[in-house]
Amino acid sequence: MRLLHAHRRAMTEFDTRVRAIGDDQWDNGTPCAQWTVRDLVQHLVSEQLWAPRLLDGATLEEVGDRFDGDVLGADPKGAWTEASAQARQAWDRPGAATGEVHVTGGVIPAEDYGWQMTLDLTVHAWDLACGIRSDTSLDPDLVAVVRTVFEPQVASWQDMGIFDPPLPVPDDADEQTRLLAMLGRDARDQGRARR
Repeated sequence: MRLLHAHRRAMTEFDTRVRAIGDDQWDNGTPCAQWTVRDLVQHLVSEQLWAPRLLDGATLEEVGDRFDGDVLGADPKGAWTEASAQARQAWDRPGAATGEVHVTGGVIPAEDYGWQMTLDLTVHAWDLACGIRSDTSLDPDLVAVVRTVFEPQVASWQDMGIFDPPLPVPDDADEQTRLLAMLGRDARDQGRARR
């Protein structure tokens, strides 16, 4: 599965969970340490708002603090819908995944940035599903490709505090359990994780 197809599937996974959030669930906890459902959606909306500008070549300094603070307002679902549509439109532009983007760690290929966004959408779709007590099953083809892309990078994350350390899994664990464990999440007990 290629990047743009995987990204679209991951966005759909997260979008499905956002649309399922009940009015009384925004303060629910999630497997992300100290993040409520609203905090989690806030994080993903902010990421989507950054994407068009970074893909257009903006630096972090040029974007500045415009997406700091509450980007959800009184209509969190609407904020997600608008931000994700803008991000998707930016990714769908010809050549969007072939350039370079400025990120916290420096300048990286846009394709790497796209895979990072895909990973975030995928794992946080699971986190959000846990938070709203919804179906936690993710697209198996998406899970497999995300795990394949990122498994070689796990060791390099450990000093960055991006995810909790990987958890052991039984030999017969399925792909989703393996992906979640790789990111410090226990699919059995929906344990606390950091991101």
